[in-house]
Amino acid sequence: MVPLSWYLVFAAALFSIGMFGVLSRRNAVAILLGIELMLNAVNINLAAFWRYGDVRLMTGQVFAIIVFAVAAAEVAVGLALVISVYRNRHTVVADEIDMLKW
Repeated sequence: MVPLSWYLVFAAALFSIGMFGVLSRRNAVAILLGIELMLNAVNINLAAFWRYGDVRLMTGQVFAIIVFAVAAAEVAVGLALVISVYRNRHTVVADEIDMLKW
């Protein structure tokens, strides 16, 4: 049986890779992918704590399903915004997207 600490270390590494992707990338699609990695790290933590906690309670799985639904909505809205910005500005570089600035 795999110990809980291995899951937590894996989730922390995945979250760190996602955070690095969000902070270092300029492409809006790559930023969305980094956010998805961070949400998947959260799901791994939820499933691991559920598995090593009280298995009769389904709280970890329910929260993971909610995170999946939020991630799907985030991808749909985020990609729609990126496509809209690309059609108007012909770029997806996050530094050049300044439509709300004065």
